Amino acid sequence: MRVFVTGGTGLIGSAVVAELLGNGHTVLALTRSDASALAAEAAGAEPLRGALADLDVLRAGVAQADGVIHLAFANDFSSPDALAKAVAEESAAIAAVGEELVGSDRPFVTVSGTPQVPGRASTEADPAATDGPVGGRGLAVTAALGLASRGVRSAAVRLPRTVHNEGTGGFAGLLTEFARRTGVSGYPGDGAQRWPAVHALDAAVLFRLALELAPAGSSWHAVADEGDKVRDIAAVIGRRLSLPVESVPRETYGPLGQIFANDQPSSSAHTRQAFGWEPKHPGLLEDLENIQP
Repeated sequence: MRVFVTGGTGLIGSAVVAELLGNGHTVLALTRSDASALAAEAAGAEPLRGALADLDVLRAGVAQADGVIHLAFANDFSSPDALAKAVAEESAAIAAVGEELVGSDRPFVTVSGTPQVPGRASTEADPAATDGPVGGRGLAVTAALGLASRGVRSAAVRLPRTVHNEGTGGFAGLLTEFARRTGVSGYPGDGAQRWPAVHALDAAVLFRLALELAPAGSSWHAVADEGDKVRDIAAVIGRRLSLPVESVPRETYGPLGQIFANDQPSSSAHTRQAFGWEPKHPGLLEDLENIQP
């Protein structure tokens, strides 16, 4: 299958591209810079120059592909306005790709996030979150899944709060960045809230399986660790960086503070049973031991 991939040179995307190429697919990768284009070529993909906001380029990529995996996101959490802009940009991109695929029966795998469900671990049957700072992402993915009734084999791979590789990535990676910047390995509240996690290489396998096998309109959970306590995550970060570990105000984390403070464990039992997907790489706390001072 010739697969158009957005975000193919990031931490997750590079793993997905390698997984696709290693399993007989070819990749057309959206690249927004010369450096990204070179990285895509070095990985074995064909670059297509353009940014997520270039809707005509996205449509051209879709026209050349047998299927699409969407991973790109601006990842600008510097302010509420910046985050809102990133969500709006992604929503427009997902809508444009989806419309281009209508009536084709081609697969469209979008990236999403595991939802938060009070009192229990979320499952694949729970609806995507459509409120809060990143609720717009849930609305866009829900709309994409709705294209199942219009001849698109759309599916969502829901990622946990931390997708990691060699000690970097995800919410845990952001905690590490804040720790380096402030001199304190902090966590909001009492730190008892739980965050799910998955290694990027394990997540990549699920993206491929969803592309190949997922029924139209389905959602899947790329969750390896159901939920590590945030204070345990902060403790490893603090030890690796030789910094004190303590509770800090949620405002420390800007527009992500509210999300950081939530208890949000998640299950992947249905995904594992349906696809035979079984994570094989190190869990988050073990992988964080790769953080360098």
